[in-house]
Amino acid sequence: MLASVHVLQLITVLKRNTHKMRLAEFIRSDMEPILKDWEAFAKTLLAAEDMNKTGLRDHAKDMLLEIADDLDSYQSESAQAAKSKGIAPAEAEESWAEIHGSDRQTSGFSVMETVSEFRALRASVVSLWTKANPSIAGDKLEDLTRFHEAIDQAVAESLQHYAVVKEMETRLFGAILLASPDPIYVLDLEGRFVYANKATANLFGLAHKAIIGKTTFELGFPFAADFQHNLKKVIVDQSTFRGKFVHTFASGNGEQFEYLLAPVLDENNETEATVCISRDVTEQAVAAEKIWYNAHYDLLTGLPNRRLFLDRLEQEVKHAKRSGLPLAVFFMDLDGFKEVNDALGHDAGDHLLAAVAKRLTESVREEDTVARLGGDEFTVILSGAKQHADVELVAQTIIDALATPFQIAQDNVQISVSLGIALYAQDATSPASLLQAADHAMYKAKKAGANQMCFFEKAADQKEQQS
Repeated sequence: MLASVHVLQLITVLKRNTHKMRLAEFIRSDMEPILKDWEAFAKTLLAAEDMNKTGLRDHAKDMLLEIADDLDSYQSESAQAAKSKGIAPAEAEESWAEIHGSDRQTSGFSVMETVSEFRALRASVVSLWTKANPSIAGDKLEDLTRFHEAIDQAVAESLQHYAVVKEMETRLFGAILLASPDPIYVLDLEGRFVYANKATANLFGLAHKAIIGKTTFELGFPFAADFQHNLKKVIVDQSTFRGKFVHTFASGNGEQFEYLLAPVLDENNETEATVCISRDVTEQAVAAEKIWYNAHYDLLTGLPNRRLFLDRLEQEVKHAKRSGLPLAVFFMDLDGFKEVNDALGHDAGDHLLAAVAKRLTESVREEDTVARLGGDEFTVILSGAKQHADVELVAQTIIDALATPFQIAQDNVQISVSLGIALYAQDATSPASLLQAADHAMYKAKKAGANQMCFFEKAADQKEQQS
């Protein structure tokens, strides 16, 4: 019974002390319950999700202590009148509210989230203060009025500085976009241009006003269907996409382009637009194609070189294995080429090799591969010839074509060819063994005399190797 009496007396004393307490002192002494309310609110802020929770709490505490100091400070009648109208006293340094606005802007807070912080602090303090003081009058009413004015002033200063930083950021970002050599543009959810930088207008060869509000379809771009499909995917998946397109715009610039699509998310984490950055990679693509061409084609004749020939032979062998269709490989060596090269010079020899390549290409189908392995050695991959006679007919056509004299400079040049033939899968089943079999058949043809062809004969080849 006595214990209960003591508890009641303690509560009475606490209430009496609270009634005597001014708001500034209340804020400092009841900081913990105020911050607990604040923490519950902070969880609802999207921009605060990835922020350090201790940092958020300390920031709120600093804000409250600044307000408490403001309540304790002397305020003249003129200052009070000015503050009630939202006019802050001129300060040489940034106020804590201005620093807060700058910090929140750079941290990704929206204007509403920045204002909501102050609203939450106001609600927490007022709720706890009015519970402790059911009847507010006199000094307490004056404190509460000054508290509201301090909050309102802080909001105004914070937003003003937020806006200043935001405007500066916008100007800097605009300058970057304007100076960027890469076309950068923003499209709405329907794929319409809502922004295009100068590089975009220059590339399209269109006035800025002719671009805004249009889709790639309406601008007549042939890549529009693929672009729009990828755009929808970025909007729905909220993921980036890297793509390519080939087109020469009205400006005459470019041919091959790479582009990056990225979603722009609103405060609710929903896609509200898509930004696209494109880049003219024509020069790089041409350079890469040239490097690839030089690595896979003979620069003198324009025919596939040994590397590309072996790659194609491997593909043809795989196709023949799947389809069951026959495949023939010719291996050719020019007879008399060395004599021409020695007598007329290397330039004449080069012209002769280029002319031979042309006649070989004209003697076979477009889908057949003619290649120069090096020196005066050439090969042909003949696919789909079902009859032995068909293969022999093509080989004879080549022999006859090369037997016709070549006009090199002022001279008529006569050469011949030795041609060996190997068949898949009769003679060999791998690319390397097929080429080797054709090579052996070619040496047999060369021994037989000028303008001869020989099919590979496994038994004869084995007998020759044994002797």
